[in-house]
Amino acid sequence: MDVTNPPEDAQTKLWNGTAGRAWVDVQEVLDAMFKPFEDLLVEAASAGAGGRVLDVGCGTGNTLLAVARRLGAKGRCVGIDISEPMLVAARAQAEREGTPASFIRANAQLHAFEPASFDLIISRFGVMFFEDPVQAFANLRRAARPDGRLQFIAWRSAAENPFMTTAERAAAPLLPDLPVRRPDGPGQFAFADRGRVCSILEDSGWTAVDLRPLDVTCILPEKELVRYVTRLGPVGLLLQEADERTRAQVLETVRAAFEPYVHGAEVRFAAACWTVSARAPAE
Repeated sequence: MDVTNPPEDAQTKLWNGTAGRAWVDVQEVLDAMFKPFEDLLVEAASAGAGGRVLDVGCGTGNTLLAVARRLGAKGRCVGIDISEPMLVAARAQAEREGTPASFIRANAQLHAFEPASFDLIISRFGVMFFEDPVQAFANLRRAARPDGRLQFIAWRSAAENPFMTTAERAAAPLLPDLPVRRPDGPGQFAFADRGRVCSILEDSGWTAVDLRPLDVTCILPEKELVRYVTRLGPVGLLLQEADERTRAQVLETVRAAFEPYVHGAEVRFAAACWTVSARAPAE
């Protein structure tokens, strides 16, 4: 299954360009850093009845492939993402492992899924980027079987996740073109507000909506910190185009700002998230 030409909206353009390629370049570091979240979603897939699983915003595929390995022959695992660079990496990993999984390049807000075709829909930080989240989650609800489950993890607020904005706060005086985050999304912190998330899911037809705070310590090797800063996020994107003098100045300033998180050979930070579950209505 593969849709090769999703609509060229802002998110599609971003994740098929520099941002998507950067994520692929750093995918091993990111997958290790976010392993606690992957483990939670794998357990969710193992605990339910039925092995038909959809991973929304699957990226380079690590979470979906971990689910597929756990489910084995009873599983039918599908990932959907708008980023072709990420999906190329996901398909390559699945082929190397011989893990049965398939991938769709499409916008999950608009894709024509087969109705009632999934027992479980999961996402690790992949559902905060929809232009119209109610439409998107209604579309996903139609893709779930009656009484099918939804389980995803999303960031809480920027204020509760200072590590994630350290680079841009430190670099802002040096990068006047640094974009300002929109608190209402689409973006990393679009699901910060509990009430908004509940309203989105209820308005799109999901039931038994449950949001719980999830606080996890994440670890990044100190030797990977510079690569993380210079490849990812708003600062990383601007640095790809910056001249050497600006790049060096920003890197020195930003690296110093991360010092409170450095503990010997490790960078440690608290990730403040929601773990969200819901069910499609039973027939």
